[in-house]
Amino acid sequence: MKRIAIVGLGVSGSYLSSMLKDNYHVVAFERVKEDKFDYSICAWGTCKNLMKDFAKNTGLNFEDYILHDGKEMQVKLSNNEEIWIKLKGLCTYDKHRLIMDMINAHEVHFDSKINHESNFDDFDLVIDATSMSRALLPRLDYDIFIPCLEYRVKFKEKPFDDFYIKPFDGLSGYLWYFPLDKNEAHVGAGDFYKRHISELKSFMNQNGGEIIRTIGRPIRITPPPKCLPFYNGKVVGVGEAIGTVYPLLGEGIIPSLQCSDLLLRNLYNLKNYEREVLKKFSVYGEVFEFIRAKIKKEFSWRKNFKYLLSMYLHMKFNEKRYGMNIKLRDMIKVIKTF
Repeated sequence: MKRIAIVGLGVSGSYLSSMLKDNYHVVAFERVKEDKFDYSICAWGTCKNLMKDFAKNTGLNFEDYILHDGKEMQVKLSNNEEIWIKLKGLCTYDKHRLIMDMINAHEVHFDSKINHESNFDDFDLVIDATSMSRALLPRLDYDIFIPCLEYRVKFKEKPFDDFYIKPFDGLSGYLWYFPLDKNEAHVGAGDFYKRHISELKSFMNQNGGEIIRTIGRPIRITPPPKCLPFYNGKVVGVGEAIGTVYPLLGEGIIPSLQCSDLLLRNLYNLKNYEREVLKKFSVYGEVFEFIRAKIKKEFSWRKNFKYLLSMYLHMKFNEKRYGMNIKLRDMIKVIKTF
């Protein structure tokens, strides 16, 4: 039986460990100790419309993991106006429990210090699912990431009943409030210009609440075309390691699982895997150029409207995937405001 090593047990790694186990001898490696492997910089927000199918592939029922089923998202604008976005599938879920239930390798090694010097001679394929660190693939010449900080907060009285976000000037990031259960929520912020810490502190001072847990790490928004190579020898990357994070939202759960399915389909043809990833996530490059122009203060309607239009059409025709009602006027209003 061929041997496959999976390095990193986030969303992609845990899913792949389950999907590959029946046909390969799968050995999983995770750098974090098992007793500390319970969190990540993620608000646990995703779309149940697609997640139920991924969970079903591993023999699990996604409904068992849902913590909050969203109805409407409030977007706070800088002029104190608000936009209300109807939701149709956006939810929060117990990400840690789902990941632990998906891990199904023949061997699992926590507290593993894996790097470019690690020996994988006994394996036929090594999957780099190490997200931001890209531990086994060549370093990128060009990379943009967003520093993030998130709290799990327990409130006496929740400040919001549903999803809430507040974009930052220049659309360089945003503050988020994602409800969980039992009066708890994930409250976090990420910003290219590192204003996220002060914004998060201001939110907590205003709304109170007991901070149960703190987590922080950057999120890569560099799209797949700028994350080549996807493979090197018998090492192949998946998920955030090769740029499958939607740049507008910093969301990588569903894209990483979609990327994982592409890898499963092309285990013996990595060149075709590369082509399929670039095709599947081609719009991410255009969305990235739009965000980059805003962040770098180089945005102009004449030069960048084509990217806005691509972003809108992509999300409009994929409302089921994003779990929300997409309106062009809402996008334009946010862009004009910020």
